[in-house]
Amino acid sequence: MNNYQEQTITDIELNDELVMQYLLQSPDFFIRNASLVEKIRIPHPMKGGISLVEWQLRRQRNEIKQLQEEITLLMEYAGLNEMLCKRLLQLQADLAIASTLRDMLKRLQHWARTFGLLDAHVRLFSDRWQLNTPFDVANLALSRQIFEPLRRQRLSEEQHFLGSLNETELQLLLPQAQQVGSVALSLLGDKGDLGVIIFSSHDSQHYQQGMGTVILHQIAKFLPGLLTRWIERTSTPC
Repeated sequence: MNNYQEQTITDIELNDELVMQYLLQSPDFFIRNASLVEKIRIPHPMKGGISLVEWQLRRQRNEIKQLQEEITLLMEYAGLNEMLCKRLLQLQADLAIASTLRDMLKRLQHWARTFGLLDAHVRLFSDRWQLNTPFDVANLALSRQIFEPLRRQRLSEEQHFLGSLNETELQLLLPQAQQVGSVALSLLGDKGDLGVIIFSSHDSQHYQQGMGTVILHQIAKFLPGLLTRWIERTSTPC
């Protein structure tokens, strides 16, 4: 090797990137230097150092363990989703055979309480339903104009809200309820212009933003059709 080559090699400052590029471009490096594999020691907090082979085996075991945990979690989610779907179908069938409006709302409340919830309430926008005739269920009507500030504050452009409401908001939606910690609130109908359904819990942490809303969405979608058995809708505003 001449002086120029030695000077060029000396001037090269090795770093992680250069080493990685060289190894990637030289796949037979460890074949040509097999003994090096046994000599390389990887720092280990408990053993001081472990061989490259042992380090690779440990890494593979950790990856397999993580994969197994992810598969187990997915299976748990699948089982939970299957259970929720069955419960949802049971609810829809149960509400469909209700004999009166009061009976249907009681069935809805009973279903909610099987999940450990405080209650379930339906409030209908008074300009979209004919609620001026006598009903056997009180506190159904809700002014959309009075509800609008709450909608802007809590839902904005969303169909669902999960979390805690202040005393004024609770008084508007659930005037008879007590010790409500958190709620799941969903707008009824495809356009969210028919009313709201509210599931409530004593636990302030039970409902939180970011939780799934698939079941809520389905209930809010099919419930108005069931309500029309007893309450007529008004004409859609132009």
